[in-house]
Amino acid sequence: MNPRKSTDRRKVLHSGRGDALLSFIGEEPLLIRIDDKPYVVVMRTPGEEMFQAAGFCLGEGVIDSADDIKTTGYDERQDPNLIDIWLQPERREKVKDVLGRRGFISQTSCGICGKEMIKDLTQDLKPAADGPRVDRDLIFGCLDKLDQKQKYYESTRCSHAALILDQETRPIAFAEDVGRHNALDKAIGKALMDRKLARASIVVLSSRNSYELVQKAARAGLPIMISNSRATAMAVDMGSALNMTLVFPDQSDILIACGPDRIKGIENP
Repeated sequence: MNPRKSTDRRKVLHSGRGDALLSFIGEEPLLIRIDDKPYVVVMRTPGEEMFQAAGFCLGEGVIDSADDIKTTGYDERQDPNLIDIWLQPERREKVKDVLGRRGFISQTSCGICGKEMIKDLTQDLKPAADGPRVDRDLIFGCLDKLDQKQKYYESTRCSHAALILDQETRPIAFAEDVGRHNALDKAIGKALMDRKLARASIVVLSSRNSYELVQKAARAGLPIMISNSRATAMAVDMGSALNMTLVFPDQSDILIACGPDRIKGIENP
């Protein structure tokens, strides 16, 4: 993979047709350093590193707002796989325990199981306030908006995407990446750094919804999550505990795993 390429071409053997050139999505490591100390390495599609780092830091509780960041450092010519985040001194003091943490809840794909963990996972997250409400008929329109914005998936069949909308379903931020966590981090980071996150209410995901993504959405104040695939059981438990709404399509209908009061135009016995 050549440095800094979001996609690249590779020769493949097509059964019955001979050689062909196909596009493959890029994947490279990114080291995020906080106050000059290595914090995490994530595998991501090159591009939008500053937004990804900001979104990741918000999701992990390193920051609560863009104002907690003193400055950032990134030079793709010097090292395209390294980004520095420097915190405001008062914020650094406040999150000493977070900075000393060895594991990252939002990046974990195994090793945390069972409903007994929900309390621990949500202890640093505030349940969402009631509202806003979105019309049922707009749910599929939100998924269509996500599809229309994806540019890597059509050629690579190997990317995830996240789209952040306001309560009127107007787009605020979009990102696409090889990783579903990265896509959401980048989209949240854009809205955060552009000072638009306060207007955001909905996030649309190309992937399934899992507890790590619910955590990120909760930290970003996004109470409505629309996913293209069904949520995991733990995501539903976590969403319920945080008063969030998890929605996904079911052929020509929608299923609401939790938080049905935010969806208008449905039968809710």
